[in-house]
Amino acid sequence: MKKGPLFYAKVLLFGEYGIIKDSMGLSVPYNFYQGALKMPISKKADAEAKNSNFHLTNYIAYLEELNSNPNFKVEFDIDSLKADIKAGLYFDSSIPQGYGVGSSGALVAALYDRYALNKIDANSSVNKNSIQALKLIFGEMESHFHGKSSGIDPLICYLNIPLLIKSKSEINPVGIPEMTQGNGAVFLLDSGTPGETEPMVNIFMEKCKNEGFRTMLKDQFVKHNDACINSFVKGEFTNLFKELKSLSSLVLDNFKPMIPTSFHSIWKKGIDTEDYYMKLCGSGGGGYILGFAENFEKAEKALKGHKLEVIYRF
Repeated sequence: MKKGPLFYAKVLLFGEYGIIKDSMGLSVPYNFYQGALKMPISKKADAEAKNSNFHLTNYIAYLEELNSNPNFKVEFDIDSLKADIKAGLYFDSSIPQGYGVGSSGALVAALYDRYALNKIDANSSVNKNSIQALKLIFGEMESHFHGKSSGIDPLICYLNIPLLIKSKSEINPVGIPEMTQGNGAVFLLDSGTPGETEPMVNIFMEKCKNEGFRTMLKDQFVKHNDACINSFVKGEFTNLFKELKSLSSLVLDNFKPMIPTSFHSIWKKGIDTEDYYMKLCGSGGGGYILGFAENFEKAEKALKGHKLEVIYRF
């Protein structure tokens, strides 16, 4: 079986929705989930492989249109892609769809890696210009799946390094503190249902028409979001949790439609007890919810009965 290189999931630790309005973001690879393009030897592929192959067939028309656009900065070997899809190409992925961890981002990265004729190599020196060029390309490629994409998810999946998003035009690799076996943890909480990006983004854009919401974003959300990022990158965890409490409260008060209803009280309980703090993982509406705890054992007990996945210890 012919198999392509692996592309990993990603987690946007901070910056959901804020990066649309040019606040900071911090995204990290999450190697627990992964995907790769595969070519089955026989036609006895399972239902998931057939479904993936079907979606790739639909994607070709979109990619062909992009390919014919003189402003699109990359050319694809469409003929090879068509031939491979006809022969049964599919994306074999463990990344859950609709969970905010980059399932479409990994697919876009894999397609670019294999079929772009003049691709920017992820293993060569990555600089500011190449990151920006990749972001624009990936944004166009992923828009097929989400209506409009920033290109950041495929960028993380392709480069497989933590990225600090300072603004739409300034994205840089960033070092984050090494994981330790400390009491603290960043974790994913499974809401039990997938979410859809496009409807959530539409709700957000509608909310942005309200002056009070825009003021909250500019004066409060950006302030606490950016402070969380600076504290996390520097390993200043005491300050991080102070800012997280404010950020988690703001999100609960202002982004309720993006939080599954059954989690509103659990979210508030974390703020009230300070056992854990929650925030959106991606666009919300379902999928994963991101959790932070200074004492993970305490959070585990408080969230007994919920499926938790640790992604970072400190």
